Amino acid sequence: MTEGFKSKEIILQAQKKILGKVTNKNVVKLFIDERNASILDNLYRLAKIYTGNKKESEKLTKNIIKIIVKLSILSRNDQFDNNELKLAHNFKDVFREIIMITISFYEIEFSYNKNYLTSYLFKCKEILKDLTKKHLTDKTLTRIDKIFEFFSNPLFLDTVFIKQESQLIVDTVKILIDGLKELLDKDL
Repeated sequence: MTEGFKSKEIILQAQKKILGKVTNKNVVKLFIDERNASILDNLYRLAKIYTGNKKESEKLTKNIIKIIVKLSILSRNDQFDNNELKLAHNFKDVFREIIMITISFYEIEFSYNKNYLTSYLFKCKEILKDLTKKHLTDKTLTRIDKIFEFFSNPLFLDTVFIKQESQLIVDTVKILIDGLKELLDKDL
């Protein structure tokens, strides 16, 4: 009898703790493939162009990476119960829908609907928080809020879909959309 000691729980805690300290590209590559890394690079670039703040853009991107890696660790260690697995599937469906909406708003002139997109972003955030609340700290849940607050910011969305104030924004959004299309083609 192990008297309550469970190696698997200790390993999971260690993995999450190490992740909190490390953002080394080699460690991240274990969880995020090149295609997704390219999308994240372009999200960073877009955030930096929009905010004009390198540090804020890096923090946003690191937060996204930390969430992705933590979800991967939880999934690989079979930490989700049946209800959470349903939430994960629902999250994937809603996230896929957000990608399709984003692509169509980009490709079809005058189709952009800020309220429609932000409602999906809010729904996606709530599903993700429900999925992870039992497994992640309040600090990580706050990271989720901050990520979705940034991407659902009306000024940011208008800059991406309407204003496109600089050629750099136009070029970066195009590269990002191409990456999202590829992601859809590979079925997330």
